[in-house]
Amino acid sequence: MATGGNAIRGTRVGAGPMGEQDHGFHAERVAVSYWDALGNETVRYFAAGIPEEEIPDTIDSPHSGLPAGRDKENPPALAKTEPYKTHLAYVKERRTEEEAEQLLDDALQQLRERRGQD
Repeated sequence: MATGGNAIRGTRVGAGPMGEQDHGFHAERVAVSYWDALGNETVRYFAAGIPEEEIPDTIDSPHSGLPAGRDKENPPALAKTEPYKTHLAYVKERRTEEEAEQLLDDALQQLRERRGQD
């Protein structure tokens, strides 16, 4: 009994004839280097015909998570993050103590009028 062989064993699905080096058309592209504050370089590839203004000036470095820019000598600094603020903290930034007391008095007055207590 002869054993049947599998003709595609060991080849990639969609591969061309064995030994073929060119597996289709490769579009022209440009390599753009980005550097983070630690000196890590990341290369991103973009289509050769893309306008310069569509190539981002900064990316997030996959090595460090820091922002990375195109200028090796002046990488972008990490943006300072503000601590979490509560709703009350934001309200206090917009209102003075006197305004807050006036608003509270107005709201209490309206509530009393609705309940018929004034």
